[in-house]
Amino acid sequence: MKKRLTVIATLLISIVLVVSACSSNSGSGKQVVKVGSKNFTESLILGEMYALALEDAGYKVNRKLNLGGTLVAHEALKKGDIDFYPEYTGTGLINVLELPPQSDAKAVYDEVAKGYKEKFNLVWLEPTNANDSQGLVTTKKIAEKYNLYKISDLVKLAPELNLGAVPEFEEREDGLKGLNAFYGEMKFKSIKLFDYGIKYRVTLDGEADVTVGFTTDGDLTNPDLVLLEDDKKFWPPYFVAPVIRGELNEKDPEVAKVLNAVSAKLDNTTVQKLNAQVDIDKKEYADVAKAFLKEQGLLK
Repeated sequence: MKKRLTVIATLLISIVLVVSACSSNSGSGKQVVKVGSKNFTESLILGEMYALALEDAGYKVNRKLNLGGTLVAHEALKKGDIDFYPEYTGTGLINVLELPPQSDAKAVYDEVAKGYKEKFNLVWLEPTNANDSQGLVTTKKIAEKYNLYKISDLVKLAPELNLGAVPEFEEREDGLKGLNAFYGEMKFKSIKLFDYGIKYRVTLDGEADVTVGFTTDGDLTNPDLVLLEDDKKFWPPYFVAPVIRGELNEKDPEVAKVLNAVSAKLDNTTVQKLNAQVDIDKKEYADVAKAFLKEQGLLK
């Protein structure tokens, strides 16, 4: 009798262990994917979106979001601390590969894809249509008054306008110094320095007529702000895409399919709205990411 009970107990334990193992693998046997992001709103939203989509596809996800800046995230990816994170083509070209800027979006993507694969065995997946480049922003009132919609117009209009600059913008090669060399000197009526967090407010309040922005900023959903066209293409493209470890991409190409499906839904207008929900409406980035994926039919 005791022997029979022992056998039964052993069988029950075995069944429990099997069920537990199946549960931990979500019934799919898929591996854990470590998702990273940088430490600003847009990157957090994107990282969470990709994480949620992978979970929905049956993967177990280890979130390592809010890592820090470019070099921190890039080093974590190289070491295998994370499996992928969303990066920008212009950043990869200039800051990581340390190559000269280019204005052609496809050429930049091809250059970083080639360089990352050769140097780091990292793979750039399909890019989104969201280009988080730099830009100059004015108000609707100023734009209409001076017919100001292109950066090239500032060469003649600058003496009548006040520039609201941000730290380092005047001296940087990708800031005012470079703009003056590329478009022609812009002799603004005045140049005042403002913190990143208040640059749009002071412009709307009339303390500045033109300020510095990024093309996917949530504040640009405000119809009273106008993003000037970089009509001569001074700034390089900064299209965002997931960068994934080559080993993972080869071992499980399904991961790339899941991430590419999310990327296909993103463009400047969409990302501006997502950023605005967090930065302006003060919603949680995880809630914003989840709501968007549900709206797009990307979560079961």
